[in-house]
Amino acid sequence: MAADTLSAERPATDLRKQAFEANKLSKKLHRQVGQAIADFNMIEAGDKVMVCLSGGKDSHALLDLLLSLRERAPIDFELIAVNLDQKQPGFPAEVLPQYLRSRGVPFHIENQDTYSIVKKLVPEGQTMCSLCSRLRRGILYRVASELGATKIALGHHRDDMVVTLLMNMFFGGRLKGMPPKLASDDGRHVVIRPLAYVAETDLERWAAHRQFPIIPCTLCGSQDDLQRVQIRAMVREWERKYPGRTDNMLHAMGHVVPSHLMDPRLHPFRTLQATGRPDAEGDKAFDADEACAPPAAPQTIRVARVGAT
Repeated sequence: MAADTLSAERPATDLRKQAFEANKLSKKLHRQVGQAIADFNMIEAGDKVMVCLSGGKDSHALLDLLLSLRERAPIDFELIAVNLDQKQPGFPAEVLPQYLRSRGVPFHIENQDTYSIVKKLVPEGQTMCSLCSRLRRGILYRVASELGATKIALGHHRDDMVVTLLMNMFFGGRLKGMPPKLASDDGRHVVIRPLAYVAETDLERWAAHRQFPIIPCTLCGSQDDLQRVQIRAMVREWERKYPGRTDNMLHAMGHVVPSHLMDPRLHPFRTLQATGRPDAEGDKAFDADEACAPPAAPQTIRVARVGAT
């Protein structure tokens, strides 16, 4: 009898624990997305936000969280989901329309056979991402204009932004990342990344909890030797050994000290003279006591606001 009682209580306890963890994750994600939107003024009253929905976990989570935040937002704005059907073989064309109808979300499916173009122009074994991204970007900009969208929302997250920074440093020789908000290539649109503060592992957990109809990409997903894949694995390993390192790198992207870098366009190195006044920063770049200290606790991400005191 006692054994039967214990076995009956265990599933109930497990369900309560799962519900508690899901609620905690939900609060965290909504807080982080709301904070990113506020920090960078991503969405304003009257905006029509075009959410680019690929069918992957990131864009699914982006749409899901924006729908929820819109219900409690102090301003009115529209959402429209847009999927670019690139005509990849085996792509389940009805999955996203059925899902979006079930959520009551206005949507547009753009049919463009970029898959054949990429496969035709990119030699076997070479990276397809660059051409695919350019084609996709141009199409989405056009669609945004046709739909009258004022903002284009992409599903890039914290890890994407850090990996892009490292990619540019390691392979491009540039200190350049992935901004949370920028003007589009054609200068006609504003692109936003509301998941800028969100960890990929949290998006994986949210996608499993919400049971999104995930559609894998047969172009990107088939290239396991990409430099980006290798850098992402390296960052994950760093995070496993030293939790909080990815947050620290993202934090650093919002706290730049031009005088301690090497770009004469950002700091007047050529005309620099002694002022006779003490400088709190001075020549302190990374003193020995800091370099030898044990790993620091993860930092809370806070981006400095222009004009803040």
